[in-house]
Amino acid sequence: MSSLLAWFFAHPLSAAFLLLILFAVILFLLAFWQGRAISFWPPRLGERPLPRPASPGQNVMEAIRTRKSVRLFLDREVEQEKLDRVLEAARLAPSASNRQEWRFVIVRRPETRRLLAGIAASQSHVYNAPVVIVACAETDEYVMQCGQFCYLIDVAIALDHLNLEAVELGLGACWIGAFDAIKVRQLLGIPDEIRVVELMVLGYPANTTPVEKTRLRLDEIVRYEHW
Repeated sequence: MSSLLAWFFAHPLSAAFLLLILFAVILFLLAFWQGRAISFWPPRLGERPLPRPASPGQNVMEAIRTRKSVRLFLDREVEQEKLDRVLEAARLAPSASNRQEWRFVIVRRPETRRLLAGIAASQSHVYNAPVVIVACAETDEYVMQCGQFCYLIDVAIALDHLNLEAVELGLGACWIGAFDAIKVRQLLGIPDEIRVVELMVLGYPANTTPVEKTRLRLDEIVRYEHW
């Protein structure tokens, strides 16, 4: 030990370089072990572990943490059983006065998906996803006492249920809000009285790498008792 210390004192620059390398190795090992992001300056591990890739049977909070917008899909069909499960999750969602105004058109044919992509700002993932879910509402445009149309909120809740169940099943999804609702209605033969609310693409993600979510802190978005 004394000879090692003597060498360190005799070669300060080399010793500092070795310590820096050792520190970097330890930092990388800790990051790998805990799945955390690395901040190189100041050198530290991220505040929270990165979310792990989705795995079947995970709980709700794990699905929330691992959910991400998927825009690149494997060339693999979604099994009917899994499609039925995500749609069942949407069916079980709550709605105002239990009105259940949501309606879904499932698009799988490549040619129809290609036409939908053209209507949806030419977004390639609308075509490349094996499934496009067109979320609609059969509604009398009931307005809740808070002043909001219930169908917009209820369809969003149903789609979020669907999205989280997709994560649990190893699937990925992405909300699509850039589209021409009138042209979607014409393409799919949707009656005029049905509102087209949102599209959602669904399939097996080509990249299962977790992403670190950038979100505001709780103390920035939460107030207790009054604003």
